[in-house]
Amino acid sequence: MKQLWNAVTIGPTLPSFYLDKRVENDNEYGFNIHKPNSNNCMEWLDNKKIGSVVYVSFGSAANLSAEQITEVVDALRQSNITFLWVVKPDEQSKLPSDFIKETSEKGLVVTWCSQLAVLAHHAVGCFVSHCGWNSTLEAISFGVPIVAMPQILDQIINAHFLENVWVVGLIATENNGVTTSEEIYRCIREVLEGERTRN
Repeated sequence: MKQLWNAVTIGPTLPSFYLDKRVENDNEYGFNIHKPNSNNCMEWLDNKKIGSVVYVSFGSAANLSAEQITEVVDALRQSNITFLWVVKPDEQSKLPSDFIKETSEKGLVVTWCSQLAVLAHHAVGCFVSHCGWNSTLEAISFGVPIVAMPQILDQIINAHFLENVWVVGLIATENNGVTTSEEIYRCIREVLEGERTRN
């Protein structure tokens, strides 16, 4: 799209490839904050069952505490859920040293990926998200229900709308600033097995 218009849009406008395919080669926003590992992600997703993968990403700006990352790790470890988790390079050190190897049969941890391509993939059945506006609109556009773990500002409002207005997600409630592994797992199971499954 950027080749056709000398303008900057406000908020995400999904590339034509994911909507009506009218604009040739319009399949991404045209920039990435980190270098995506898209080929690896897509090949991995291609071998998964429809709606079986939980995609976990907290965006480019959120910085989770070590305690919160441990709770996400425990939720993924204790479950038998297939997952794709984006852990930014500056947060990799917060992961337990054996986690990636230990979960390699059911999970893939990457430093960045093309979120558009991932959310559009038929294997993704749930999105654990910080609920930034781009992520929220992308997930809704692709019909992927969200487990909301908002961190700051508009994310809290977005999460409220996802659960209570649009009814396409669940808020994983926190206790003293941390969402427990049990709560994360409960929400994931409810999204994957309940009425909020992918459309």
